[in-house]
Amino acid sequence: QVHMQESGGGSVQAGGSLRLSCVVSGVSYTCLGWFRQAPGKERERIATIPGSGSGTVAESVKGRFTISRDNPKNTLYLQMNTLKPEDTAIYYCAARRGWSCPATNEYDYWGQGTQVTVSS
Repeated sequence: QVHMQESGGGSVQAGGSLRLSCVVSGVSYTCLGWFRQAPGKERERIATIPGSGSGTVAESVKGRFTISRDNPKNTLYLQMNTLKPEDTAIYYCAARRGWSCPATNEYDYWGQGTQVTVSS
């Protein structure tokens, strides 16, 4: 059984930083991603990382967010720097079966989400 649990969300002022973590159990060396959804908006895929190696981030967060994973610890991370009010959203981690991460929002397993609020 696959389980994903995010942590690290919270409230921060603009320009601040947060690091989200996601502990993953039941799968390993599979594609992982971070998504976010703001009120009234569609879910946005913001970062993905394959089973091993480097990840990629969306243009909207490039230069500010970094995705990484620690496979021995079964943990996914999202380092978020220079946060902006428009980054306010619920952030979800997700896993997709397979090593690689195609350009799709179709993921197989999801965490429950963690709220990030950035005030101006």
